[in-house]
Amino acid sequence: MPFAMGWWASEGSVNAALRAGVHPLEDAQAMRRAGRELLSLALIDARNHLLALLAQDESPAALQRAAHAGWYQEAWIARHVQRQRGEACDPRATRLAGVEPRADAWAAGEETPRPDALRAFLAETLEITMDLLAGSAEDDAALHFYRLSLLHEDRLCEALAEDLRAASPPSRAVREPIWLPATRWMLGSAPGGMTQEGSPLRGLVQDDSPLRGLVPHNERWAHEVVVPESEIDAQAVNWGQFVEFAADGGYERRELWSDAGWSWLQAGGRRAPGYVEQLLGGVLVQRRGGLQRAPALQPVMHANRHEAEAWCRWAGRRLPTEPEWELAAHTASSRGFVWGDVFEWVASSARAWPGAGEASPGSLDAIPPAGTQGVLRGASFATRARQHHPKARRFAPPGRDSLFCGFRSCAL
Repeated sequence: MPFAMGWWASEGSVNAALRAGVHPLEDAQAMRRAGRELLSLALIDARNHLLALLAQDESPAALQRAAHAGWYQEAWIARHVQRQRGEACDPRATRLAGVEPRADAWAAGEETPRPDALRAFLAETLEITMDLLAGSAEDDAALHFYRLSLLHEDRLCEALAEDLRAASPPSRAVREPIWLPATRWMLGSAPGGMTQEGSPLRGLVQDDSPLRGLVPHNERWAHEVVVPESEIDAQAVNWGQFVEFAADGGYERRELWSDAGWSWLQAGGRRAPGYVEQLLGGVLVQRRGGLQRAPALQPVMHANRHEAEAWCRWAGRRLPTEPEWELAAHTASSRGFVWGDVFEWVASSARAWPGAGEASPGSLDAIPPAGTQGVLRGASFATRARQHHPKARRFAPPGRDSLFCGFRSCAL
């Protein structure tokens, strides 16, 4: 059964969002600075969404993934005696006993929970979380693990949707690339976050709010960079554009591929992005229940970074850098820059920003070893609106294609 909860207005960014005609559950900046009331609503919404996805897939992998939602929430809130200290807590502190002795094994993938046992566990852990949240202090430290739990559960839901592969991003008419003038830009997030230009909350969220908000570890901290002038695609590369690359022998031409990309290609013998059965003569993709035809104007999906780089070389273009992508996401929406249909590979390799330090307890965004993973920016159509933040970063190996990932390009 889904959880139900009445709506009530909270202070600060919640009321600001309502005055702007935006539901705060759909505004990423409001959610990062959410207080108790908004967090309560969002956590219940996330659990209902998780249960709805679970109803469509009760495979062992889906059951274990869903179990991790309750486990994480319980481990860092209900069982964590130092939860009120937030990032200053000792992650090694003794934990209280949990409500389900098998939960650790479920979350670790060592056991598969029965659907009825899992749903009971998810219901009980959320009820305990709601009770503890209601009595929590209204400050960043006390709310830290509730905010992280929401981010964690939203990402689990996104992963369940990727496993289902039951939907696709929208088709978009091709628009002219956008010119970005040279400028200086604050790359990454500052303490307290940053309300993006173009957001309905711009100028409405009070900077002196006592709630500074959640900043994921891989966005820490804002630092000034010089961004040269550039020309960037208004939207992600679509299937029609990618088919031209394949028809021109893109998967056979060594000069288009990096050394790592060519090694990957030869090892697997692939001739299309992941879950694609046919490229030439109409794109046929695997979806839950069978094959579907992908419209030519739909963004390319399940393309890994090697394929994105090869397409760019074929087209005489390149992947955008992180500063270019972030600058465009913040400043060029009024000129047609669209993002959020698919995660987008950028040219950067995963690394920490200056001053990031060690990841805090419970962090979802630890920095991988240098040179081992690529960077994805933006969001996908399966990402909850409250997580569509233009500063957000994801890391993944260059060969990974299970995500709803694509790319756009820049002029050389």
